Amino acid sequence: MLQLVLRGNMNLLMKRLLFILLIAGLWGCNSERKNRASADATESLQATDSTAAEKIIKTADMRFRVKDVQHTKEQLSSTLKAEGGMISEFTLQSSIQQTEKVKYSADSLLELTSYRKEGRIVAKVPAEKLDDFTNKIAKMAVFVDQQSLKMDDQSLNYLSNKLKNNNRAEAVTQLNKHANKKSNNVETALEIKDDYVDKKIENQLIDAKVKYSTLTLDFYQDNTVQKIVIGNDDLYSYRPSFFTRFWLNIQNGWVIFKEFILILTNMWMILLLIAAGYFSFRYYRKKRKASML
Repeated sequence: MLQLVLRGNMNLLMKRLLFILLIAGLWGCNSERKNRASADATESLQATDSTAAEKIIKTADMRFRVKDVQHTKEQLSSTLKAEGGMISEFTLQSSIQQTEKVKYSADSLLELTSYRKEGRIVAKVPAEKLDDFTNKIAKMAVFVDQQSLKMDDQSLNYLSNKLKNNNRAEAVTQLNKHANKKSNNVETALEIKDDYVDKKIENQLIDAKVKYSTLTLDFYQDNTVQKIVIGNDDLYSYRPSFFTRFWLNIQNGWVIFKEFILILTNMWMILLLIAAGYFSFRYYRKKRKASML
């Protein structure tokens, strides 16, 4: 009897021990699988990081003096077209430094204008040809005032947007599987999709800027003096000569004198009253002197 009890207990212990060993083995397999999956994901991410293409955006600026702004603009347009670039912005302006008018003839003036002509071009140039193009521009210039080149590495931002978009795509797939009219999964999915589009457009913009570099060119020429004969706007210059005006004034004076005589003849009654008063005063004065004697 005692032996049977001992055998039963031993069998029970063996079963429990086998069960514990089986659970431990399964747990170890799952842990190993998780570690392998984590390692594979890490290796995949590292591989993605190491094989990610460089996204370097180049921008350049130049300021230089030329002999003729208009001619330089035409040269730059031809060179850009030949190099596969394009002009995205162009400005040409002339600022007047000084102006003066001098007498040229009796009815005309010579206008002298000193002005400064400047031009500005913002161009898109293939990134691989940027250095060669700036060297060609330097040969066109009389003098280079300033030249700069800026390189902005957007590789990490590009990779970040790409990985985030992969996560968003997986999240949208999971949300679509569990979509429910009574839940807000649809709105959440739309927000994630909008973010996906934004990041994708950002990467497309980065690709465009990497492919075509932005080049800003400011160029000018020395002050230029322009001479133009214009009409004289001073009316005094159009008056007749001195002797002509002298004779005309004599004639005009004679006309005025005759008009004055005519005015007096229109006032004959007043003149008659004045004459009568004058003679009456003289008569009265003589009579008074006689009476006093």
